[in-house]
Amino acid sequence: PGSFYCPCGARRQADVTPRMSSAPLHARDLTPGQTRVSIAIIAVLFFIFGFVSWVNAILIPYFKIGCELTHFEAYLVTFAFYISYLVFSMPAAHLLKRTGFKRGMMIGFWVMAAGAFLFIPAAMTRTYIVFLGGLFTLGAGLAILQTAANPYITVLGPQETAARRISVMGICNKGAGILAPIVFAAVVFKVTDTDLFARLAAMAPAEKAAALDELIRRVVVPYAWVGAALLALGFLVRLSPLPEIDTEHETAEVAEANADKTGILQFPHLILGALGIFLHVGASVISVDTIIPYAQSMGLPLLEAKVFPSYVLAAMIAGYVIGITLIPRLVSQLTMLRFCTTLGVVLSVLIVTTSGSVPYGGHVTDISLWFVVLLGFANSLTWAGVWPLALDGLGRFTKVGASVMIMGLCGNAILPLGYGWLADHYSVRAAYWIILPCYLYLTYYAMIGHKKRRW
Repeated sequence: PGSFYCPCGARRQADVTPRMSSAPLHARDLTPGQTRVSIAIIAVLFFIFGFVSWVNAILIPYFKIGCELTHFEAYLVTFAFYISYLVFSMPAAHLLKRTGFKRGMMIGFWVMAAGAFLFIPAAMTRTYIVFLGGLFTLGAGLAILQTAANPYITVLGPQETAARRISVMGICNKGAGILAPIVFAAVVFKVTDTDLFARLAAMAPAEKAAALDELIRRVVVPYAWVGAALLALGFLVRLSPLPEIDTEHETAEVAEANADKTGILQFPHLILGALGIFLHVGASVISVDTIIPYAQSMGLPLLEAKVFPSYVLAAMIAGYVIGITLIPRLVSQLTMLRFCTTLGVVLSVLIVTTSGSVPYGGHVTDISLWFVVLLGFANSLTWAGVWPLALDGLGRFTKVGASVMIMGLCGNAILPLGYGWLADHYSVRAAYWIILPCYLYLTYYAMIGHKKRRW
């Protein structure tokens, strides 16, 4: 009972089969209390994702000074961190199939802890390549966690409200992102550093090396604490009441629709969605991680410019709040996705074509800087809109499909390097042309691409 034969002849187990209490649950089998607890635990995970990821915005100018780097070399921070998503997302999917979500998350936290501890020898020797190794390892752990958490929160309820749940996760993620550069700056930088940075060029080589050694070693204690905290979180998530969610068993309807599917490449809407994620996250991280150097190009000192990533993330949070309020009662998540991608096209053109000094928020800057800030709003509901569209109808392919989507996060690694190369060869402002094709493609996916079920 509860089984049927697919047209291809493969015998599959339908969801009507009774399950023992120890077996993984389907999302619809959870009680409202279990669902709320699960969402709360995943929200904590997204806060941690955000803190570790968005601190890169301040690490880029920090390493640029401390390790004496070019723009291109400095953006290897994002490359090393996010290229690990491309390398480890598919292995992460296979790991999760073997271990389940909870054990997989525990392993992810422990891998991240190893990356944090690598910062200690890197700082003691002021070796940039070891820092990049630590960032790569942090990204590897996050690839495992993201591969588990994103499909988990997507299937933890009805598809038509998935954008609302993902928006709540986004608030946690970007809220941590607002805090990360501020906390890092408060812990690592001193009020006298502005004067130090101004004097570096005139220092004798030995004096300069000593000053930079002292500057870079300030990360030793913070990252030792981060590593210890990540180790503890691995144990805590394993012992948490987070239930295992069954994504392997399909409903009869989904199984019949996927009967002729033998591989993940047979889902065009997923592959096009993964490309959309690649472009979305690349454009999103450019808006956050480049805004400090862009503000500095207008004459703002680093200790003033450091707050602008928080402005971008605050604009993202505003978009999430609007999404939670309006979706799906007043507007569909697809309509909001289309609005955000179109807004991204408009803002990316305005950044490079509009200028004029504007006093606002205690800063006197070019108006284009505020258009970069508003990209945060345009980016806010894109992730939340693309994920449910791309994972729709994947059934037993959900974990592997999620890993393909997470591989798209390597856009964070590649597109900022393109921005850095353009900034070195043209200007930090002209380099923003790189994000226009990103938003144009995302608009295509929101309008047409997500509907493709056959190549």
